Amino acid sequence: MNAGSLFRTAHAFGADFLFTIRAAYGRREGGKADTSDAPGHLPLYHFPDIDSMTLPVGCRLVGVELTDEAIELPSFRHPRAAAYVLGPERGSLSPELTERCAFVVKIPTRFCVNLAVAGAIVMYDRMLSMGQFARRPVAAGGPTEPPPRHVHGGPVLRHLRERRESG
Repeated sequence: MNAGSLFRTAHAFGADFLFTIRAAYGRREGGKADTSDAPGHLPLYHFPDIDSMTLPVGCRLVGVELTDEAIELPSFRHPRAAAYVLGPERGSLSPELTERCAFVVKIPTRFCVNLAVAGAIVMYDRMLSMGQFARRPVAAGGPTEPPPRHVHGGPVLRHLRERRESG
């Protein structure tokens, strides 16, 4: 049911795909927590082992693990294209899987939290850090200014920028 809850949360946060490694996900059992039927809406990849795991081109693997060496989540800049992997309940990411990760992050807690909760925290942090939201006010309460407007600029032409900078 933890995986079902995690998949439902990923679906709610707009994930592009789901995956498992060396895990058997039972849709019937997971569906008790995944009331959105995430695997019915998103591609779900089941990799039998780490060596068979393939990610889209340019997608960086980010491990979520509570270790001394991991980057604290509030200080981490999420890659634009990323896949997140969490260790099993009452377990850790294997050294082999950790080696495949471009980054390993940790949620700064005193001890490990539930798998589905950890995934939700990471997805929420990603949304906050990459989204277009109004700045938090200094005093308690909601925003006092509207979120910044997104501006679409023209293409950046390197040869024109280099000419402008040199000349």
